[in-house]
Amino acid sequence: MRTTVSIDDQLLELAKRRAHQRHQTLGEFIESAIQQYLAGNNNAAEPPAVPVFTRGTGLVPGVDASSNRGLLDALDED
Repeated sequence: MRTTVSIDDQLLELAKRRAHQRHQTLGEFIESAIQQYLAGNNNAAEPPAVPVFTRGTGLVPGVDASSNRGLLDALDED
């Protein structure tokens, strides 16, 4: 079936590049992406939380593992 949709220019360019990398047509890529999304197999889920340990090894409470600056600051503390 043919249809017309409006897609952000940057998103369309990214989709075209991904389709080319996977040796797919743009239509095949978009159809596959929609199927995966509707099946719940999308990669847009939030990343898992990093555990914080209060004893032993692991992150010390208050260290922001999502920030390079936070990790570097924690390494500089003695």
